[in-house]
Formats: sequence, structure tokens, C-alpha cells
Amino acid sequence: MTLIEVASPQVLAEMISSSSAVCMTFSAHWCGPCKASKPQLEQLARDYGSKMKMAIVYESDIGEAIQLYKVRAFPTYVLFVHGKEHERVEGVNMGALKAMIDNAKVAPQWSETQGAALGGDSASALSPEEARLQRLAKLGGNTSAASTASATSGNEEASKKPAAEPMEIEKSKQEPESDRNSKEEDVEMETEQKEKELVDPTANLDQEALKTLTESMGFTLLRAQKGLLYGNGGTIDGAVDWLMEHQDDADIDEPIPADAASGEVAQSYKCNECGKILSNMANLELHANKTGHSDFEESRESVIPLTAEEKAAKIAEIKELLKAKRAEREEAEKAEETDREKQRRFMGKEMLKTKEQLEIEQRKREAYLRKKEKDDFKKERARLRAELAKDKADRQANHGKLASKLGVEGYHPDGVQYDVEDETTAHQHQQQPQKPKVNAAKIDDYISKVSQYRAGGDGGRCLKILKTYVANVVDNPEEEKFKTINMENKAFKAKVKPFIGAKQLLMAVGFLPPDGNTGTLVLLEDADYKLLADTKEKLEAAIVAYG
Repeated sequence: MTLIEVASPQVLAEMISSSSAVCMTFSAHWCGPCKASKPQLEQLARDYGSKMKMAIVYESDIGEAIQLYKVRAFPTYVLFVHGKEHERVEGVNMGALKAMIDNAKVAPQWSETQGAALGGDSASALSPEEARLQRLAKLGGNTSAASTASATSGNEEASKKPAAEPMEIEKSKQEPESDRNSKEEDVEMETEQKEKELVDPTANLDQEALKTLTESMGFTLLRAQKGLLYGNGGTIDGAVDWLMEHQDDADIDEPIPADAASGEVAQSYKCNECGKILSNMANLELHANKTGHSDFEESRESVIPLTAEEKAAKIAEIKELLKAKRAEREEAEKAEETDREKQRRFMGKEMLKTKEQLEIEQRKREAYLRKKEKDDFKKERARLRAELAKDKADRQANHGKLASKLGVEGYHPDGVQYDVEDETTAHQHQQQPQKPKVNAAKIDDYISKVSQYRAGGDGGRCLKILKTYVANVVDNPEEEKFKTINMENKAFKAKVKPFIGAKQLLMAVGFLPPDGNTGTLVLLEDADYKLLADTKEKLEAAIVAYG
């Protein structure tokens, strides 16, 4: 016999289940050792073809179905006997393959001691009573009692025959009628029980579902029967779920026991905490993750599949739930969008205020520069006039001669150039410098201006530093070091000086620059400590409100 090539998972499953013995080679077209050893495999097929079938199947032809046979290497030689794996050899090892085939004890498919030959004598056939006695003998039942019952029931026929009666029947005639009736009832009950146990558990399976599982999905007949028998509801989905969950069990390919149809097999899982019935392990895990329940047990209750109307109602309920969730999410998104818009507008106003303030400061600087330029021009003009008047007086004193010398670059007077003041400058110098007045009414305004700096929390840090300056004086009125503020340190320059209203607040409570020193602020000797305490409280309240 030649090497048989299998082209589909359905043919593979059918060959394994229908053959008494088959040596199946799992191979791949891309496998080098597989190609090199194929001639030797074909020779083995010719040598052992009379003993068993030799077949080869490629992984590209059966796809995902190869996982059902737990193939881990190519080539893999698997010996199946009556649909079950008997032994396997992984990798090219012809010696081990021959030993596996030689050691295989393949039993004949049909028993020689049972059945009747076609055209044989009808007298060799067993009667119904004899067949029942034979079944009881195989199961270890009470054959003597059964024979007694059969003899009693057929007493009339036996009287017509000249054959001798068995000793048991003679003995039973001597027994009372009540004992014989009780024994007959026991035999009948035992016989019925044994016959119930002999019922084929796969007889009532859905043949269409069984065909789908074997031909379309590639499961073996035994596994398909177990899936429909043990799965939830006897459906294809329940069978596939059960097979996926138990495909690695050691007894997955064992024959189905005679009591499998008694209903003792777990059909589902039950949550002991809430009593919910779950059809498979996936639903159990989903329920556990969703509710946090952890107490589960197997159940014999089967989850009845939903009807079309129930499915439609369930889908409508889920749609309503999703619609409510979507509406709730949209409302939350609207609220978040409103908050973001408010924040954006607030930041826009703050940026606009800051921009306007910077523009005002820029205009002030430009006006100051223009004024300074005019003052410098007036000073220079007055200096030149004074220089000319000096030269004129010098000429008059020296009879028309100028004491100055001419250099290579022209006229260069030797006299000292005096800084002559114009009328405006002289008027400003005549005025005595005055210290700014303390204006306690504007303290709240200064605090409000500093609190408006929200970006990065700069305003809050400035308020804390101002509060520290004021609190040091209020809490330690005798300490002289707290009455002087250095405006040249980094903290003051970075966190106080850039903000409008900060320095003005310090000056409003009594910190003023001394004469000729612009780098420090010194507290006045007659400072109002009550005003300082009130300012401290206002700063603390502003810090809390700032957040």
C-alpha cells in the first residue's frame, strides 16, 4: 500500500476515527528533514501497508486544526489505534518508527464469537431470554435468578417439550409462591437497572451539530460527542467552549462512560454569593472581575439559550443602558468643556490686563527717555553758552588774545567745562526731596493687584514674602534686622519687584528708601504697628483666598 496524503482536517478526523490503526505523519512543505526522509517513509508504507494505514498530512492543509493533535515538531509520527493516540515519535527517527509499528498490537475490528454469518442456520440465533442472560453474565448479575424467572415464565412451553427441567426450576417449584414472586421482582428490577446502564449516552445527540463539529471544525468524533454531551445545553457553542476548556485533559480521548447521560456532569458554574448561573469559564471570569465575587462551584443546571424574542429584548435593554451611559458621558464632557471655557476666558482677561500694564510701563519709559533727551539738550546748550561767555571774558582780559591753544584737531579750550543748570533744573534742585506719604487706604488695592497674578502661582508666592516682611516686624518689634529690606537680593528681585503693587504696599505700611540709598527699604521710626498688624491679617486672608 502506498503512502496516503490527507488534504483536509475533515478527512484527517474521519480517517483516525474510522480506522482500527493508522500511522499519521504530520509534516510541512518547508521542512528540510521532512523532504529528505519522505522516500524512507514511502518505503515503510509499502512494507507495513498490510498491517495498518500509513498517511501523511501537511500543516498548510489543515491550518489551526493541527493544534488539536499537540504537534510540537516536524516531522511527528503518531500511531492512532481505534481513534486514540497510542504512541508518537518526534523528529526523523526511522528506527524508532519501525519499533513503534512493530510493537503495536492491532486487534481485529470484528469479534469472531458474536453475530451470525449470512445465510447461516437460524437455530444458532439466541432467544431474547438467552440474550438477556448473556448481558447479565457480562455485567456480573444473578444469572441463576434470571434463569429461574425465565423458566417460570416459560413453564407452559417447557411442559410441552420432552426435555428435562433444570434443577433450579425443580427447586423453585418447591418454594412458596411469595418467595418466587419477590425473587422475580428483584430480578426484573436488577435487569431494568442493568439495561438502563447499557443505554448509549450518545444516541440522543444532535446529528447536525455532530456533523458540523467533525466535518466543518475538524474535531474527532469522540471529542465532538463529549463536547455535545458535557457542554452547556447540547449546542455547538457549548460544545466548543467545553472542548477549548478541556482539550488538555489527560482523559479527553478516553471512551465515554455508560453513565455519562445520567445528568451528573457539571453543565455550568454557580456563584454562591449571588446565586447567578454562568454558562462557561469566560463568563465566570467576567462576573468575578465585575462584581469581585470569588466563591464559585460547578452546577448541573444548564443555561438555556435565549430565544429570538429574549435576545431582542436583551439587546434593546443593552442599547438603552449604553444610551444612558453615553448621555451621562456627554453631560460630563459638556461640564468639563464649560469649565475649560471659563478658565480660558479668565486667562485671556488676565493676559489682556498684563499686556495693557506692560504697554503703560513702556509708554512711561518712552516718555521718560524723551524728557531726559530734552533735558540733556538744554544742559548741553547752557554749557556751550557758559563756555562762550568764559572765552569772551578771557579775550577781554588778555587784550583780545585767547589763552586757549589750537591743536591739530582745531579749537580745544583748556578751561574746565562747567555743568550749568537751566531754569527747569535749577527749579527742581531748589525743591527739597520729600518722602512719600503713607496711604493706608490703598493697601487693599495693592493686595488685589498682586493677587491677580495667577500664572504659575507667582502672585501667591509674592503675597507670602510680603506677609513674611510684615509679620517679622509685628512679631519681633525690637529686632532691628527685620526693619530693613534688601532690594538687591534674589528673592526680592524675582518674587516682589516684578509685580505691581508689591513695593507700594511695603512703602504704604512704612518701609521707605533712606536718603541716597536706593537699594534698601527701612521702616520709619514712627511706623504704625497697628496698621502693620492689620496688613498682616489682610495678607493671610489673601493667601488663603488665592489658594
